[in-house]
Amino acid sequence: MKNKHEIIKKIEGKAWEEALNKSFEKKVQKVKVDGFREGKCPRDVYEKKYGKESLFMDAVEFVVDKAYLEVVKEEKLIPIVQPTMDIKKIEEAGVEFVFTIITKPEMKIKKYKNLKVKREDIKVTDKEVEDEILKLRKQYAEVELKNTEIVKGDTAVIDFEGFKNDVPFDGGKGENYPLEIGSNTFIPGFEEQLIGLKGGDTKDVVVKFPDEYPSEELKGSEVVFKVKVLEVKHKTQRELNSEFFEDLQMDVKTLDELKSKLKENITNLKNTEAENKLIDKIVEEIGKNTELELNDEIIDSEISRIIEEYSERLKMQGMNFEQFLEFSKKTLDDFKKEIKPEANKNVLYRYIVEEIKNLENISVVEEEVDAEIKRLSKLYNMEEEEFVKAFGGRDYVKYDLEVRKTLDFLKNNN
Repeated sequence: MKNKHEIIKKIEGKAWEEALNKSFEKKVQKVKVDGFREGKCPRDVYEKKYGKESLFMDAVEFVVDKAYLEVVKEEKLIPIVQPTMDIKKIEEAGVEFVFTIITKPEMKIKKYKNLKVKREDIKVTDKEVEDEILKLRKQYAEVELKNTEIVKGDTAVIDFEGFKNDVPFDGGKGENYPLEIGSNTFIPGFEEQLIGLKGGDTKDVVVKFPDEYPSEELKGSEVVFKVKVLEVKHKTQRELNSEFFEDLQMDVKTLDELKSKLKENITNLKNTEAENKLIDKIVEEIGKNTELELNDEIIDSEISRIIEEYSERLKMQGMNFEQFLEFSKKTLDDFKKEIKPEANKNVLYRYIVEEIKNLENISVVEEEVDAEIKRLSKLYNMEEEEFVKAFGGRDYVKYDLEVRKTLDFLKNNN
């Protein structure tokens, strides 16, 4: 491939000798040689005992970064993925590196205007509005303590501790835990066994962990949870009255106004989804008219990015990536194969948008960047400097604006 560059770089002479000296100065601090204090052994004595070769790899560390930067500058290359380095030859006289550098691949877009891709029509039904009202009534439900038996939908505040073969197991204990009965938050069968209890009651709840449970210790095992119900709370759905409308803080005073506001919100959401789907279809169509050969290294880099992003989302849910693989019965290679089509699509779309941006000379001025920073920092209730840092820098804000301008161009010229 034309965008895969394998470049040989030699480091020898004075530069290599200086690196060997630095390597010796580092090594000698950690060795003991009879007759010399630690760190005071002469180099010739050190080399006789440990060999000149023992200095080579540390010397490489002292020169490799500079060698790489020189290669990039001399060859006028802009790497797009992490380069690789192999040592072709290393000896007392010098070292010879082979840098493999991947640059942006050449691409040719045959057609990207007048593609005749249709935007899907949207419609908001009365049922969708009613469903949203129901969600709000549940969300703003009034909660009160009850002295009667637990029923489905109640929240039981419990203390619990799990035992396997009469021995407590890790992660099986909780205090003052609010468990909504019917939420299926706990192991299957746990919540149902609390139905009928009252505040102050205790019970041994016997359940079996699923066979596919992530923990090797617990999966498929029968355990006992000793449970004490501290209190029971019952939710009462709100009436559609002025007090409820005021609590919503949606600037509505009547049911008709609420329906109108919700219909507007749903319409806006559906319009956004329709716009995103339109862009996906346009770029997908452009992809059919594009010549682009992607290196494995580029796809592998995108796969790594997806996995890193996925891992961060899992952390927010209290699970790490290794647990996810174990739970889903997949290997890392299985997961990589699964997301490879997504990685291919992401890279193709990114290059298409960047190429069209360049072909159409789409850019933004600094005043637009300033306005966008001001708008977004206000939206997220952050100081402008704090927002720019969190976003990744001013250049990222500028790039994001350029991409959005390019997507608008594609929609307007479809």
